[in-house]
Amino acid sequence: MTTFKKISDSETTITELMIPSYSNFSGKIHGGILLSLMDKVAYVCAAKHSGEYCVTVAVEGVEFHNPVEVGDLVSIKSSVNYVGNTTMIIGMRVETLKPKSGIITHTNSCYFTMAAKNEKGELTQVPGLIIEDETQMRRFCEGKLLRRFSSEKRNMLKSDLNNLSQAEVRQLCEGEKCELYH
Repeated sequence: MTTFKKISDSETTITELMIPSYSNFSGKIHGGILLSLMDKVAYVCAAKHSGEYCVTVAVEGVEFHNPVEVGDLVSIKSSVNYVGNTTMIIGMRVETLKPKSGIITHTNSCYFTMAAKNEKGELTQVPGLIIEDETQMRRFCEGKLLRRFSSEKRNMLKSDLNNLSQAEVRQLCEGEKCELYH
């Protein structure tokens, strides 16, 4: 019997001060620091929804639109946008707050696919979602499309373009910034 949970039951937000040890030489926060924070938030959100230990399967759509600086307060808001049998797509919105000015900047949004595992380390079924409004329904449908796109992308990357002839591969390189061997 499948159980269902409200999206609001697992929504998670963290806020963390960006300190000098997180930065590069120009005072901007390393993307890896932000990815690590996003991974933690995705885990908490997925674990709250599934009631299980969760692992990261994939990260989609991470594009840093605005820099994060030392002294900024970074808030990461997350929710379960879509569920499959054993996986969940966690949507996240990352914002910075400059404490002195009160200026809030959206730095990026992204999606983490998380899988639930039981005590034996085996994949385990996750609860379904109770969708309560139009925004949640739109996000669920986006998650469904993202899952399909991710699967197609993984299949393409696994193919190593073996289904193309050498001439077709060379043609893909035409007009690009590369020199081909003869």
